[in-house]
Amino acid sequence: MRGGGIEAKSLRKAVVPTSLIPNPSPASFQSNRLALHVSPDSCCCSIYVASGCHTYNLEISVEDSSLTKGKESLLIPQPAQVLSSSIVDRCPHRSEVQSVVLSETDCDGCLVLGTVDSHGHLLVSRLVTTSPDFDGVTYSVLPRDSGVGEGSWAGLCFSPSQWSTAAVAHSFGKSIDVYDQEIHIRSLHTWSALSRWMNCSKYEITGLAFSSLDSDYIYVQGVDYEVFCGNWRDNKKVFSFRGDSNWLGFSKCSSNDTLGGWCDSGSIFVADVVEKGLQPDNGTADGFSS
Repeated sequence: MRGGGIEAKSLRKAVVPTSLIPNPSPASFQSNRLALHVSPDSCCCSIYVASGCHTYNLEISVEDSSLTKGKESLLIPQPAQVLSSSIVDRCPHRSEVQSVVLSETDCDGCLVLGTVDSHGHLLVSRLVTTSPDFDGVTYSVLPRDSGVGEGSWAGLCFSPSQWSTAAVAHSFGKSIDVYDQEIHIRSLHTWSALSRWMNCSKYEITGLAFSSLDSDYIYVQGVDYEVFCGNWRDNKKVFSFRGDSNWLGFSKCSSNDTLGGWCDSGSIFVADVVEKGLQPDNGTADGFSS
């Protein structure tokens, strides 16, 4: 979808209780161990993070807050409250989780949570959004070469058109496994480049997501703690925000432009982005400049 541009609405910062996760496990350099979902009333955000072999859930308040910008359109976070936190009650992985992904299903009020560990072992659980617990249905999928080779980075994504189709990338095996319920295939296709944005980030890029509001915009995560939004056609940055330490995970909601990031300090950042012109004009009190 292409529109008239996008702009930041808010940026919040919460802290994972040390009683839940005292010290996050390091995982691989490219690991992405955060997924998020915003409630229909937009009052709270459900965050899923992974450390070690376990997955955790946090509910964070995302009610309207003011937006403040610093130099060069750098967003300044406002504090947010952690409403609840718990460990996800399901079978843990046997090795360290590398990726966490949430996907919507064709059933209202249901999501699927997928996690993959350093050996490519995939767990998929069905989640009812009206309850913090799973309905007990969890699928476990082992790679073809299970138990062979070293543990390393593994990535996961669900098909946007069919949630039961998932792809798992494993760096040690240099492979991509695509699972469709009981069907297992391996497929790599060659694509042509539509555009290239050279030197858009000062350091290595470790995360990307297209805007759901306007496909001309992308969100980019770098290893220098920065996340920025930019127009890839015009090669122009729109706004950015920074974590307070190394990113352990970065994700965007599949249905809207709510972004989440988790740092190894325990901080969680949640940014809400809207179409340009929908942001209320609060004058200069909120520090927002158009």
